Amino acid sequence: MKSYSIKDIAKLSGVSVATVSRVINNNGRFSEETRQKVLRVIEDTGYKMNYSAKSLRMNRSSTIGILVPDISNYFFSDVVQKMEEILFDKGYSTIICNTARNQEKEIAYLTMLEEKGVDGLIVISGAESFEFNSSSAEKRIPYICIDREPKNKDETVFISSNHYQGAFEAVEELIHAGCNHPIIAIHNRRSTSSKERFNGFKDALKKNNLIYQQEKNIVTIDTDGSSITNQLASFLEREADIDGIFCVNDSIALEIMMALRSLGKNVPEEIKVVGFDDTFAAKYAFPALSSVQQNTDKIAQEAVKNLLNLISHPHETGKLLIIPVKLITRESSTPS
Repeated sequence: MKSYSIKDIAKLSGVSVATVSRVINNNGRFSEETRQKVLRVIEDTGYKMNYSAKSLRMNRSSTIGILVPDISNYFFSDVVQKMEEILFDKGYSTIICNTARNQEKEIAYLTMLEEKGVDGLIVISGAESFEFNSSSAEKRIPYICIDREPKNKDETVFISSNHYQGAFEAVEELIHAGCNHPIIAIHNRRSTSSKERFNGFKDALKKNNLIYQQEKNIVTIDTDGSSITNQLASFLEREADIDGIFCVNDSIALEIMMALRSLGKNVPEEIKVVGFDDTFAAKYAFPALSSVQQNTDKIAQEAVKNLLNLISHPHETGKLLIIPVKLITRESSTPS
């Protein structure tokens, strides 16, 4: 089969090489008639653009790296899938790196992505604030952070759900449903989002004239320790008046509802529960779990839009985008 060059395509189309290039890259001025004519010739000849040569010439790879701490997590996987779809439609491929919350693995992935010459990075969540300094003098790699505070806020975009407001509304839902002694269930990992959710919990108590005491209002779930049932049983033995639990994510909430059942506690009659993330399983739980829903469509759209803008305009200053959340009320928090 004959191999066609861009000059062949131009000759067969009756236009200049520059016009063919503009049509291929969808960049510059040309008529719709010209575009259709060039595209027909490309399709008829089976012309394949030499993307390696193009990448070297333009110092672009049309590839985006995505760092995610746990691809099995519902929120993370949902956002990643939506970003990948948007990027694909815009002509970008993605390299998705699951760091498993391991700092050494994250550093290794960052080195690999830089060596592959990605055009940009999207960094999702993580325990510490994020900083990335490209070692290449030829190509500075822009990045944005989702739910992970960047160390240098002036050079990037930080996108976050309104975790504070979501937690505040979730706790007020418990209080308005009759809970006088709500607690927060957290995991033994720290992140920007969990910190904001914790602050929302404390301020909701304060607004409603409920006293916050660390030893009485926090149950820390150690996912690597003893069973959640045993951990919860020990806490409830000390704090028998607990009547509401706000969980920092749905995974903990679903585990806690199972543990409460095994301990003979009825949800929501004795203890009401609200989660965070509104995962797929929330509405199918028994009872159905009330949860704070994050707008993953908006997060994905803003992430891609802002990263591509940083790639095109590398000297723009950083900014913070807060995406609204929505409390979805179901049976687990309804009044008795």
